[in-house]
Parts: sequence; C-alpha cells; structure tokens
Amino acid sequence: MKDHSTVFIFIDDDQTPAAQLQTPVQFKLDTNKLPDGMHTLKIVSKDPAGKEGIRLIPFEVRNGPAVAVEGIKENAVVDGIVPLMINAYGKGDQQSFIITGSETPQSIPFWIYVLIISFSGWAIYYLITSVSMKLV
Repeated sequence: MKDHSTVFIFIDDDQTPAAQLQTPVQFKLDTNKLPDGMHTLKIVSKDPAGKEGIRLIPFEVRNGPAVAVEGIKENAVVDGIVPLMINAYGKGDQQSFIITGSETPQSIPFWIYVLIISFSGWAIYYLITSVSMKLV
C-alpha cells in the first residue's frame, strides 16, 4: 500500500482542525457556519516522513444580504448633504433565486448626457444647414 500525506484543515485561528484527511481529497467548505467578513483557511500537510507544509488562503465570506451603495465611494472626502441610494438583497437559498430586489437601480452615467447633448447639437446643425441649402 502506498503511503499518503495527511492534510489538516484549519479555519482562522482554531487550534482544532475542521478536518483531517488523507490525500488526495475533495473537501467542501461550508461557509454558512462562518460569520461574514475576512477569514483564513490554513492547510497543513504532513508527508509520511513527518515533514510539514503550510498554505494560508485568505478569503471573505458574504452569506448575508449584499449591500449596494451609490453616491459615496470608500475613503471619499465629502461635505454638505450627500444623497445616497442604498439597496440590500439576499441570495435566497441555493435552489431558488429571488428576483425581487436583486438589481440595484443606478443613476445615468455622466457620459450618456454628454453623448445625448452632442448628438442633439449635431442634429440641429445638420437640420439648419440642410434647410439653408434648399432655400438657396
């Protein structure tokens, strides 16, 4: 029989492993048991000779409702009254998708206004020059 490495899986700073498995292995990490925020997955492997290897994988859990904010960016400098648009929506369960409230309404980007004004100006110019050519 072939000797396999043993893998210990730790989440954050837990002293007891979440799993102890023989390689090769497939492991499903259930993030529903973790609070939202930053976490670290620590994988410690031991080969049959007793040597250890460690890999740290930082990840962020966001199981709660997603929060979208428009009108202010992170680390922004603001003053006066700042209008905000805030939307929060959950994903529901993994079997069904909740469509109601899952899209965040957004304001029209500034470049759209510039494009509309530019096109309108060109259209007015074209109409004026066409009409004046026909009159001559």
